[in-house]
Amino acid sequence: MRTLCASTLIGEFFVIGFAGLVAMKTSGLSMGTVWTVSGIAMGLCVLLCGLLSRPGAVQIGWALQIGLVLSGFVVTTMFFLGAVFAGLWWASVHFGRKVDEAKARFAASSAASPDAA
Repeated sequence: MRTLCASTLIGEFFVIGFAGLVAMKTSGLSMGTVWTVSGIAMGLCVLLCGLLSRPGAVQIGWALQIGLVLSGFVVTTMFFLGAVFAGLWWASVHFGRKVDEAKARFAASSAASPDAA
């Protein structure tokens, strides 16, 4: 799960940065406001990449996804991109857990049969 979620978060990092550039030019917000909010969100993406194995990290990731969708009120395209990344986040968590379970079953079956090398 960690690899899939981290990949999604790194993609979001770049999208948030580009959305910040768009918001700086098209919104009525100051450059300082745009980059403070964008910088915090980008920093959270990177921080979560390292914290994905800790409890609560997935929930914080969901909060980030909600924030990304809500950023569509500043940059309209982010409604669409936020929904896409929320879908990717769901898929990363859902299928990542399935892969982790399959790996654990394989490791258990390999450890149970000493003949398998």
